[in-house]
Amino acid sequence: MLTLIKNANIYAPEHLGKKDILIGNRQILAIEDSIAPHETFTIWDARGKTLTPGFIDQHVHIIGAGGKHGYASMTPEIMLGEFISCGTTTVVGLLGTDGTARSVKTLYAKAKALTNEGISAYMFTSYFSIDPVTITGSIQDDMVFIDKVLGCKVAISDERSSYPTATELLRHLREVRVGGQISGKKGILHIHLGRMTSQIDILLELVEKYEFPIENISPTHVGRTKALFEQSLQFARLGGMIDITTGGTKYTDPYKSVLYALEQGISIDQLTFSSDGNAGLGKTDENGKLIGFTKAPIHLNMEQTAALIREGGLPVSEAIKLVTSNPAKNLALKQKGHLKPGYDADICCFDDDFNLTDVFAMGKQMMRDKKVLVKGNFEA
Repeated sequence: MLTLIKNANIYAPEHLGKKDILIGNRQILAIEDSIAPHETFTIWDARGKTLTPGFIDQHVHIIGAGGKHGYASMTPEIMLGEFISCGTTTVVGLLGTDGTARSVKTLYAKAKALTNEGISAYMFTSYFSIDPVTITGSIQDDMVFIDKVLGCKVAISDERSSYPTATELLRHLREVRVGGQISGKKGILHIHLGRMTSQIDILLELVEKYEFPIENISPTHVGRTKALFEQSLQFARLGGMIDITTGGTKYTDPYKSVLYALEQGISIDQLTFSSDGNAGLGKTDENGKLIGFTKAPIHLNMEQTAALIREGGLPVSEAIKLVTSNPAKNLALKQKGHLKPGYDADICCFDDDFNLTDVFAMGKQMMRDKKVLVKGNFEA
């Protein structure tokens, strides 16, 4: 079935203006000033709405996380409708602190399930520890033989990490890079950053002393503290991409971190947002006593992107890069992050106030007029 979207104000992310889009077979087939209707087309009139690529969340706990306050603090899986409701059409799932009760095999199964239900889902193998937990027995083999695996996760500068040395990280990096070369993937080491004063010293060492290619090193949670963010800007100046968490611990509003980075001369093309969604968060009373648990939200990528536009004054074409073309570049997802012929038909539609109204994923309309049309198999 072919769908013709008429009268759309397109940001691809560059502003193309008013265009028509023809989609079919899960891809964008054409973008033209005007495309004549045909009896075989399903027509959808965008009525001048803003259309962007679907959002990419490259750090989200799709099978749940948490658990640092006991078994009852472990969060549940995310359902499809939660992603659709915030415009997320591509996700990368991963484990957190727990590589024991949580399994990378279960993570793979969930990524496949979300794909079957209608969005694009990938994963990072392993978890916080430098001793990898994999599907096949090695990081490189996971990269080569597991279709969904884009790289490996590890933690540094955190009391829950394994306090890895530069040599140990280099061995991981070698596996993701060589595994990526063999399998036709980029291969990245996705690195959780804690709040310790060591910050990203070791990552700068990997690049400056050992000359490892910076494009394979992907630090996240860079906005956890102001000092960490300042040092992360140094990593960006060396040519790296840095990922700002919208849903977890942060020293200021993520959109303000972006504006500060731009003031410091960092290109917006080196910045990404991710949610850390579905991580476990403790709730405390006014005295700091733990009284319960909640899930880190997954919708804040959209909220912070809108804040960049409304509060920060950034053009739509620049603001949406953090959740579209930039993460697609970081992950080397060659058919994602842009609205172009031949790319996957993942599309978000917004009203004049940049409120999400409609979503297409792989060519299928998943949300219409703010109502989620397609939900997961076990959603109410």
